[in-house]
Amino acid sequence: MSITQTKNKAANWQTTTIVLWLSILAIAIFFLAPILWQVLTSFKLNEDISAIPNVYFPSEITLNHYIELFQRRPFLLYIFNSAFVSITSTFLCLVLGSPAAYVLTRLKLPGERFILAGILIVTLFPYVLLFLGLLEIIKAVGLGNNYLALIIPYTAINLPLTILVMRSFFQQLPRDLEDAAKIDGYKTIPMLINIVLPMTFPALVTTGILAFIFAWNEYIFALTFITQETMKTLPVAIAQLGGAAIFEIPYGPLAAATVLGTFPLVILVLVFQRRIVQGLTAGAVKG
Repeated sequence: MSITQTKNKAANWQTTTIVLWLSILAIAIFFLAPILWQVLTSFKLNEDISAIPNVYFPSEITLNHYIELFQRRPFLLYIFNSAFVSITSTFLCLVLGSPAAYVLTRLKLPGERFILAGILIVTLFPYVLLFLGLLEIIKAVGLGNNYLALIIPYTAINLPLTILVMRSFFQQLPRDLEDAAKIDGYKTIPMLINIVLPMTFPALVTTGILAFIFAWNEYIFALTFITQETMKTLPVAIAQLGGAAIFEIPYGPLAAATVLGTFPLVILVLVFQRRIVQGLTAGAVKG
């Protein structure tokens, strides 16, 4: 009887494992299929792109769509604009958010709960609703067609999330470590830079990548605040790609531009994948 039960358990375990892996494979295919389609389209000939029925795999690989991007428009300049705005706003988020989170963690401030509640509300507030107010401010101070018109709003939007994530990490750090550093002669700022922040590196990576992805992909502000061709960011440039004729949709160049625009984010996430997981999970558990 026990042998039969053991065999049944083994069979059930194998069935469960097979079903689990098939489910994982189906989910992966569901999410990766559109990405694979874009990548294949970027290498297809125009004849294959417009063919009916659809040609799923290119009969001949071409790089003309990628070459066309750089020949028709200053695509490298668009990439530089997006990179400069995203890196600068991310850096400012970390520089301003980390000390603010540390102060909210270690110091007993009057009205601390109201401050945290306000930060949380700002984090959950749809940033698109700020559009009209920001537009009036940009016009009033004359920041149109200026990198600061994007850097300042991106930093302000991502700063509350940075503070909340960093604060959850600072709460886990033992105070004894900081007390020992103060005994050794460390002031607050050197201690924060040399001792505390290196221990919260996963949180810095997580919040930095989230802020970078937001700034890299943001479209509404970049479309409205920047109208000068040489200062446009990548999402705006991709959206404004046109064909040779008025009603022609350049599917090939659009797919190539999408691949180029997504590639840096994919590389960034793959390089820091382990740190991102640590940052998203460790901050939620108090040891």
